[in-house]
Amino acid sequence: MRCQPERGHLVYIWTKNNQFCALCDEPSGVERDLCGPCEDELPWLHDQCSICALPLLVDGMACGECLQRPPAFTRVETPWRYDFPLDALVTRFKHQGKWPLGRLLADGLARHLLHAYGEGLPRPDCLLPVPLAKRRLRQRGFNQATLLARWLGAQLQLPVDEQLLRRTLETPPQQDLDAATRQRNLRKAFALSHQVELRGRHVALVDDVLTTGATTQSLARLLRKAGAARVDVYCLARTAKPGD
Repeated sequence: MRCQPERGHLVYIWTKNNQFCALCDEPSGVERDLCGPCEDELPWLHDQCSICALPLLVDGMACGECLQRPPAFTRVETPWRYDFPLDALVTRFKHQGKWPLGRLLADGLARHLLHAYGEGLPRPDCLLPVPLAKRRLRQRGFNQATLLARWLGAQLQLPVDEQLLRRTLETPPQQDLDAATRQRNLRKAFALSHQVELRGRHVALVDDVLTTGATTQSLARLLRKAGAARVDVYCLARTAKPGD
Protein backbone atom coordinates (compact mmCIF):
# COMPACT_ATOMS: atom_id res chain seq x y z
CA MET A 1 0.00 0.00 0.00
CA ARG A 2 1.43 3.35 -1.10
CA CYS A 3 1.24 6.25 1.35
CA GLN A 4 2.45 8.86 -1.11
CA PRO A 5 0.24 10.35 -3.84
CA GLU A 6 0.96 9.43 -7.43
CA ARG A 7 3.09 11.82 -9.45
CA GLY A 8 0.95 14.50 -11.06
CA HIS A 9 -1.77 14.12 -8.42
CA LEU A 10 -0.43 16.15 -5.50
CA VAL A 11 -3.00 16.67 -2.79
CA TYR A 12 -1.39 19.92 -1.61
CA ILE A 13 0.88 22.42 -3.34
CA TRP A 14 2.23 24.81 -0.74
CA THR A 15 3.52 27.30 -3.31
CA LYS A 16 -0.04 27.78 -4.55
CA ASN A 17 -1.45 28.30 -1.08
CA ASN A 18 -3.15 31.65 -0.61
CA GLN A 19 -1.02 33.47 1.96
CA PHE A 20 -2.54 35.81 4.54
CA CYS A 21 -0.89 39.08 5.50
CA ALA A 22 0.82 39.03 8.91
CA LEU A 23 -0.41 42.55 9.65
CA CYS A 24 -3.95 42.95 8.27
CA ASP A 25 -4.87 39.24 8.08
CA GLU A 26 -6.21 39.67 4.55
CA PRO A 27 -5.12 37.49 1.59
CA SER A 28 -1.74 38.84 0.53
CA GLY A 29 -2.09 37.96 -3.16
CA VAL A 30 1.59 36.98 -3.27
CA GLU A 31 3.71 34.12 -1.99
CA ARG A 32 4.81 36.18 1.03
CA ASP A 33 3.23 36.84 4.41
CA LEU A 34 2.86 40.57 3.76
CA CYS A 35 0.48 42.21 1.30
CA GLY A 36 1.55 45.08 -0.92
CA PRO A 37 -0.32 47.88 0.94
CA CYS A 38 1.05 46.77 4.34
CA GLU A 39 4.57 46.49 2.94
CA ASP A 40 4.25 50.06 1.65
CA GLU A 41 3.15 51.17 5.14
CA LEU A 42 6.28 49.83 6.83
CA PRO A 43 8.52 52.59 8.26
CA TRP A 44 11.08 52.65 5.45
CA LEU A 45 14.28 54.45 6.36
CA HIS A 46 15.12 57.17 3.86
CA ASP A 47 17.08 60.16 5.22
CA GLN A 48 19.81 58.78 7.44
CA CYS A 49 23.37 59.14 8.68
CA SER A 50 25.77 57.86 6.03
CA ILE A 51 27.66 55.85 8.68
CA CYS A 52 25.37 54.66 11.51
CA ALA A 53 22.01 55.01 9.66
CA LEU A 54 20.54 57.22 12.39
CA PRO A 55 17.35 58.82 10.99
CA LEU A 56 18.09 62.43 9.99
CA LEU A 57 16.32 65.27 8.25
CA VAL A 58 18.82 65.20 5.37
CA ASP A 59 20.19 62.13 3.60
CA GLY A 60 23.85 61.44 2.81
CA MET A 61 25.39 63.30 5.77
CA ALA A 62 27.09 61.94 8.88
CA CYS A 63 25.46 62.61 12.24
CA GLY A 64 27.24 64.66 14.90
CA GLU A 65 28.09 61.59 16.97
CA CYS A 66 29.84 59.86 14.06
CA LEU A 67 31.71 63.06 13.17
CA GLN A 68 32.94 63.60 16.72
CA ARG A 69 33.68 59.95 17.53
CA PRO A 70 33.92 57.86 14.35
CA PRO A 71 32.81 54.28 15.11
CA ALA A 72 34.91 51.20 14.50
CA PHE A 73 32.39 49.94 11.94
CA THR A 74 32.31 51.47 8.46
CA ARG A 75 28.62 51.47 7.60
CA VAL A 76 25.22 50.32 8.85
CA GLU A 77 22.79 48.93 6.29
CA THR A 78 19.13 48.64 7.26
CA PRO A 79 15.86 49.11 5.37
CA TRP A 80 13.59 50.28 8.19
CA ARG A 81 13.16 52.57 11.19
CA TYR A 82 12.20 50.78 14.39
CA ASP A 83 8.64 52.05 14.50
CA PHE A 84 5.07 50.79 14.23
CA PRO A 85 4.15 48.31 12.81
CA LEU A 86 7.64 46.90 12.22
CA ASP A 87 8.38 46.89 15.96
CA ALA A 88 5.45 44.50 16.49
CA LEU A 89 6.79 42.09 13.87
CA VAL A 90 10.28 42.13 15.41
CA THR A 91 8.86 41.57 18.91
CA ARG A 92 6.76 38.63 17.78
CA PHE A 93 9.80 37.08 16.09
CA LYS A 94 12.27 37.79 18.87
CA HIS A 95 10.23 37.23 22.03
CA GLN A 96 7.39 34.98 20.89
CA GLY A 97 9.33 32.63 18.62
CA LYS A 98 7.41 33.53 15.46
CA TRP A 99 10.16 32.40 13.10
CA PRO A 100 8.15 32.93 9.87
CA LEU A 101 8.00 36.64 10.69
CA GLY A 102 11.76 36.71 11.16
CA ARG A 103 12.21 34.99 7.80
CA LEU A 104 9.86 37.52 6.22
CA LEU A 105 11.91 40.43 7.61
CA ALA A 106 15.17 38.76 6.59
CA ASP A 107 13.86 38.54 3.03
CA GLY A 108 13.25 42.30 3.07
CA LEU A 109 16.74 42.96 4.40
CA ALA A 110 18.25 40.67 1.75
CA ARG A 111 16.46 42.57 -1.03
CA HIS A 112 17.73 45.84 0.45
CA LEU A 113 21.31 44.53 0.53
CA LEU A 114 21.17 43.17 -3.02
CA HIS A 115 20.07 46.60 -4.20
CA ALA A 116 22.88 48.21 -2.18
CA TYR A 117 25.43 45.82 -3.73
CA GLY A 118 24.14 46.84 -7.14
CA GLU A 119 24.71 50.48 -6.17
CA GLY A 120 28.33 49.82 -5.25
CA LEU A 121 28.29 48.63 -1.62
CA PRO A 122 31.21 46.16 -1.20
CA ARG A 123 30.18 42.58 -0.46
CA PRO A 124 31.67 41.19 2.77
CA ASP A 125 33.73 38.04 2.96
CA CYS A 126 31.45 36.54 5.62
CA LEU A 127 28.56 37.28 8.00
CA LEU A 128 28.95 37.21 11.79
CA PRO A 129 25.83 37.06 13.99
CA VAL A 130 25.96 39.09 17.20
CA PRO A 131 26.31 36.53 20.03
CA LEU A 132 23.68 36.17 22.73
CA ALA A 133 24.39 35.66 26.42
CA LYS A 134 24.09 32.00 27.47
CA ARG A 135 21.40 32.69 30.06
CA ARG A 136 19.27 34.61 27.59
CA LEU A 137 19.85 31.94 24.95
CA ARG A 138 18.52 29.31 27.35
CA GLN A 139 15.48 31.44 28.14
CA ARG A 140 14.65 32.31 24.53
CA GLY A 141 15.74 29.04 22.96
CA PHE A 142 17.39 30.65 19.95
CA ASN A 143 19.57 33.56 18.92
CA GLN A 144 17.60 35.78 16.56
CA ALA A 145 20.82 37.19 15.06
CA THR A 146 22.02 33.68 14.16
CA LEU A 147 18.76 32.89 12.38
CA LEU A 148 18.90 36.17 10.47
CA ALA A 149 22.52 35.51 9.45
CA ARG A 150 21.65 32.01 8.19
CA TRP A 151 18.75 33.30 6.10
CA LEU A 152 20.80 36.20 4.74
CA GLY A 153 23.77 33.97 3.99
CA ALA A 154 21.61 31.63 1.92
CA GLN A 155 20.03 34.44 -0.10
CA LEU A 156 23.19 36.51 -0.54
CA GLN A 157 25.41 33.45 -1.10
CA LEU A 158 27.76 34.49 1.69
CA PRO A 159 29.39 32.23 4.30
CA VAL A 160 28.30 32.55 7.93
CA ASP A 161 30.63 32.00 10.88
CA GLU A 162 28.39 31.34 13.90
CA GLN A 163 31.23 30.42 16.26
CA LEU A 164 33.82 33.18 15.88
CA LEU A 165 32.25 35.68 18.28
CA ARG A 166 31.27 34.73 21.81
CA ARG A 167 29.88 36.59 24.77
CA THR A 168 32.11 36.16 27.80
CA LEU A 169 30.15 38.23 30.34
CA GLU A 170 26.50 38.23 31.32
CA THR A 171 25.24 41.81 31.22
CA PRO A 172 21.91 43.23 32.39
CA PRO A 173 19.21 43.95 29.77
CA GLN A 174 20.27 46.90 27.63
CA GLN A 175 16.92 48.15 26.33
CA ASP A 176 16.35 50.91 28.89
CA LEU A 177 19.97 52.07 29.28
CA ASP A 178 21.63 55.08 27.70
CA ALA A 179 24.62 54.78 25.37
CA ALA A 180 27.27 55.50 28.02
CA THR A 181 25.86 52.89 30.44
CA ARG A 182 25.58 50.33 27.64
CA GLN A 183 29.19 50.90 26.68
CA ARG A 184 30.37 50.41 30.27
CA ASN A 185 28.34 47.20 30.54
CA LEU A 186 29.90 45.82 27.38
CA ARG A 187 33.55 46.36 28.25
CA LYS A 188 35.29 42.99 27.82
CA ALA A 189 31.90 41.35 27.22
CA PHE A 190 32.99 39.79 23.90
CA ALA A 191 35.90 37.71 22.66
CA LEU A 192 36.98 35.64 19.68
CA SER A 193 36.28 31.96 20.28
CA HIS A 194 39.07 30.75 18.02
CA GLN A 195 42.01 32.10 16.08
CA VAL A 196 41.13 33.10 12.54
CA GLU A 197 43.00 35.12 9.95
CA LEU A 198 41.10 38.40 9.70
CA ARG A 199 43.89 40.56 8.35
CA GLY A 200 42.60 42.47 5.33
CA ARG A 201 39.16 40.82 5.46
CA HIS A 202 35.77 42.51 5.21
CA VAL A 203 33.11 41.16 7.59
CA ALA A 204 29.53 42.14 8.38
CA LEU A 205 27.84 41.87 11.77
CA VAL A 206 24.19 40.78 11.74
CA ASP A 207 21.64 41.80 14.39
CA ASP A 208 17.93 42.57 14.66
CA VAL A 209 17.78 46.21 15.84
CA LEU A 210 20.48 48.87 16.23
CA THR A 211 19.73 51.24 19.11
CA THR A 212 22.75 53.09 20.52
CA GLY A 213 25.30 51.03 18.61
CA ALA A 214 27.20 50.11 21.78
CA THR A 215 27.13 46.37 21.08
CA THR A 216 28.17 46.68 17.45
CA GLN A 217 30.84 49.22 18.38
CA SER A 218 32.37 46.81 20.92
CA LEU A 219 32.33 43.93 18.44
CA ALA A 220 33.64 46.05 15.57
CA ARG A 221 36.50 47.29 17.74
CA LEU A 222 37.36 43.69 18.65
CA LEU A 223 37.33 42.62 14.99
CA ARG A 224 39.40 45.57 13.82
CA LYS A 225 41.94 44.87 16.56
CA ALA A 226 42.15 41.30 15.23
CA GLY A 227 43.03 42.65 11.79
CA ALA A 228 39.71 43.09 9.95
CA ALA A 229 40.03 45.78 7.29
CA ARG A 230 36.33 46.68 7.29
CA VAL A 231 33.34 45.90 9.49
CA ASP A 232 29.80 46.64 8.34
CA VAL A 233 26.55 46.14 10.25
CA TYR A 234 23.40 44.59 8.76
CA CYS A 235 20.22 44.87 10.83
CA LEU A 236 16.46 44.89 10.38
CA ALA A 237 15.84 48.33 11.84
CA ARG A 238 17.43 51.44 13.32
CA THR A 239 15.97 53.39 16.22
CA ALA A 240 15.77 57.17 16.27
CA LYS A 241 17.12 59.27 19.11
CA PRO A 242 14.71 59.53 22.06
CA GLY A 243 12.27 62.36 21.41
CA ASP A 244 12.85 62.44 17.64
